[in-house]
Amino acid sequence: MAHGHAFSLVSSGVTPSRQSLERERDYTRSSMTRVAISQSNYIPWRGWFDMVRRADHFVLYEDVQYTRRDWRNRNRIKGHDGPFWLTIPVELGDRNEQMLRDTRVANNRWRAKHWNSIVHTYRKAPGFDRFETELKSLYLDNDDVMLSHINERFIRWTCGVLGIQTPITRSCDYDLVDGPTARLADLCTQLKATTYLSGPAAKDYIDMDRFADAGVEVEWMQYEGYPPYPQQGTPFEPGVSILDLLLNTGDDAREYMERREPTCNSPS
Repeated sequence: MAHGHAFSLVSSGVTPSRQSLERERDYTRSSMTRVAISQSNYIPWRGWFDMVRRADHFVLYEDVQYTRRDWRNRNRIKGHDGPFWLTIPVELGDRNEQMLRDTRVANNRWRAKHWNSIVHTYRKAPGFDRFETELKSLYLDNDDVMLSHINERFIRWTCGVLGIQTPITRSCDYDLVDGPTARLADLCTQLKATTYLSGPAAKDYIDMDRFADAGVEVEWMQYEGYPPYPQQGTPFEPGVSILDLLLNTGDDAREYMERREPTCNSPS
């Protein structure tokens, strides 16, 4: 089998070519379905998009309680003086009942405010001219009032410019069962997933038995090893919005999406 041969190259100590490693990855991906499920965030950081990139199918999880002071409606960009927040104002109802899918923006004044902050911060950055027209249209030529729709619009645009082709659907497209972990496992079953790709924070609360009962393996994202990129100001801040990467590097942004494994030099 081609997959077994590729594995034997690695396990035998022979260093395979980059092409053979890519063939092994392609074979592995074709023989499994890796699903990731996550709440939408506002202009998320690159690790979030890396999770989308690594999945065979991605579900925007909107049927969940809206969490305040979180990444759903805000994120940070970085200028010469350091990171600062861009926050979308939202209407707040019962903190125990408000769902992300039902969360509305309080007004649309944030659009011009955020765009002006981006222009002021990045107008001299190498990638600004490359993305200015499309990004300006995203901010100023739309009047979405539902937070999840706003987030999705930015997410899909970003995936497009990064060349991420993972299919993206919404949790409302599926039949949802009760129970937080049971629902995730059932979504994986509906998508015929063999693997569920999750952020590491879920280790604190996820019920692994639910996935085992569904015959779904759980795989954890690792966020260490992303290479630094040219950024305004010091020190380097890795956890800011993907817009910082795009506007500072332009068409080179894809080169900074791949985690780099630590290398060890063999003794001579």
